[in-house]
Amino acid sequence: MTARLIDGNALSRQMRAEIAQRAAALGQGGTRPGLAVILVGDDPASQVYVRNKVKACGEAGFHSVLEKYEATLTEAELLSRIEALNDDPAIHGILVQMPLPKHIDPQKVIATISTRKDVDGYSVQSAGELLAGLPGLRPCTPYGCMKLIESIGYDLRGKHAVVIGRSNTVGKPMALLLLQANATVTVCHSATPDLARHTREADVIVAAVGRRNTVTREMVKPGAVVIDVGMNRDDEGKLCGDVDFDGVSPVAGALTPVPGGVGPMTITMLLFNTLEAAEAAAGQPGVGAGK
Repeated sequence: MTARLIDGNALSRQMRAEIAQRAAALGQGGTRPGLAVILVGDDPASQVYVRNKVKACGEAGFHSVLEKYEATLTEAELLSRIEALNDDPAIHGILVQMPLPKHIDPQKVIATISTRKDVDGYSVQSAGELLAGLPGLRPCTPYGCMKLIESIGYDLRGKHAVVIGRSNTVGKPMALLLLQANATVTVCHSATPDLARHTREADVIVAAVGRRNTVTREMVKPGAVVIDVGMNRDDEGKLCGDVDFDGVSPVAGALTPVPGGVGPMTITMLLFNTLEAAEAAAGQPGVGAGK
């Protein structure tokens, strides 16, 4: 058996074309989806991420605003600017790039973003909507993982899914999204004894811990779907995930590569959330996961 590759690049291209079509249709009605991206400081990685997000907005026909500030920007100044964007009808999504300088509390920043514009899906209210199964904006990376699983026609109902990682941005929302799809979910983490015992029973494994070779061949049940969220570097400096790709590929039924799997979907789902927020603002059918 050789695992079917779940091509995140191909799915991302397909979804972005559909997003651009929906954005154009919305624009004909007088609403152009708008995303504001705020970058504080000069972190090199953050600059690359922000540049890619703004570029993606342009390609989809969105209106985008990039605001760059020195690392000396005060917390009060940043919160004031977010509040102004909350009130701007041309902006439907607000993204503050993390990490922030140490003197700025990221939780205060996230809490200040209007829930209807929280296109990262990180706010407490957004998390509560997900927990309660209510419509809302979902965190981009786990939402992208769900789209990848959906793209291969895999029915999660009744399947056993193991999520490795319990972060607020990936692990926890991933588990909730899988539950909504009627999977039975186990969440494993750094304090879980005998991780392999859990993964060997899994129909679906989502690895999201940021440590390479966390999932190896002997830990995977034949035919399992393996979603690799990790972004690491191997000994040669090449990008790799949390899964031993070469070892797991002959065993798994389907597997995301790194790069080219989950990564491309994160920005795509950011665009998707911004579009849905714009549609909701224009009075079109409400924002909701799975739409």
